[in-house]
Amino acid sequence: MKPSLKVALGGAVAALSLVLMFLTAVIPFGTFAFPTFAGMLTVVLVIEIGYGYSAAVYAATAILSFLLIPDKEAALIYTVFLGYYPIIKSLIERIKNRVVQYVVKLVLFNACMVGAFFIAVNLLSIPSDSFNLFGVSVPLVFLLIGNVFFVLYDLCVTRVVTIYLLKWRQKLNKNTKL
Repeated sequence: MKPSLKVALGGAVAALSLVLMFLTAVIPFGTFAFPTFAGMLTVVLVIEIGYGYSAAVYAATAILSFLLIPDKEAALIYTVFLGYYPIIKSLIERIKNRVVQYVVKLVLFNACMVGAFFIAVNLLSIPSDSFNLFGVSVPLVFLLIGNVFFVLYDLCVTRVVTIYLLKWRQKLNKNTKL
């Protein structure tokens, strides 16, 4: 593929990712959904043009999200995990043992979510005791529920890759001469 076509595809994915991130300001319940979809777009880049361009698009989208998007929580979630996970997923899946794969994925997810919590508390100056509701640590409950959703998300990313390879890639290549 020509370098100009790689840059154009990367720019299109970055622009579409940023539009999805902007939607978090319009549709407030999309704080987690739209960064998820924006991150999944990088799957196309990994398959078509490699990890380098995918990482560059992720970085550009993450930086622009923090600068332009009003929903900083969505920008944080995209930057800390959802934006790059689809890029490194295939690298983790090179591990032969499936159990070890999921252990690595879950450790990565939990470390990123705990890190995002501490970044939010320290940078946004939110008192950590305000996250207790009736004596229950809300972030801990969210983390436990988040692990279930992460496993579902991981399966969804796999399905998106499969659908892209079996159906959309052929149409994209025919229409764009990739």
